[in-house]
Amino acid sequence: ELASIVKSDKKPWQGNYLVVDVRDSDWRGGNIKGSHNLPSLKFQSGVDKLISRTKDVPMVIFHCKYSQERYIFFSESASIFDLIDICDSGPVAAARYDAKRSLQEAEEYKNQQVYVLQEGFNMFAAKFKNDPLLVENWDENAVIW
Repeated sequence: ELASIVKSDKKPWQGNYLVVDVRDSDWRGGNIKGSHNLPSLKFQSGVDKLISRTKDVPMVIFHCKYSQERYIFFSESASIFDLIDICDSGPVAAARYDAKRSLQEAEEYKNQQVYVLQEGFNMFAAKFKNDPLLVENWDENAVIW
């Protein structure tokens, strides 16, 4: 469970794990402690940098508000990476990250695991919003449920 990982002595970005939050403006109402916010609207332009920065991170966990697929669009002229328009979707962001990462064919990525937080930040916050070891920057007034 993610809560036990975040509370453990493992450190995000330091070769242990990373939680990637793809929420947009609703991120400011609170986040999983130590998570990295790469908003869905900037994900496509930022995914290559994220892949490069996480090459030594064995576990990358994506989430959005609900961690459900939404807003899938297809275009005749789209490349494989443009087939899915990311809009507040942890699963789609994880799939795009994993697909682009696998093209790198570097040894660093062979053992990396990519996950999606089940039920997203909405459920995580409902359970743990009062635990400062798990949720930081919590602002009940800024959260739009």
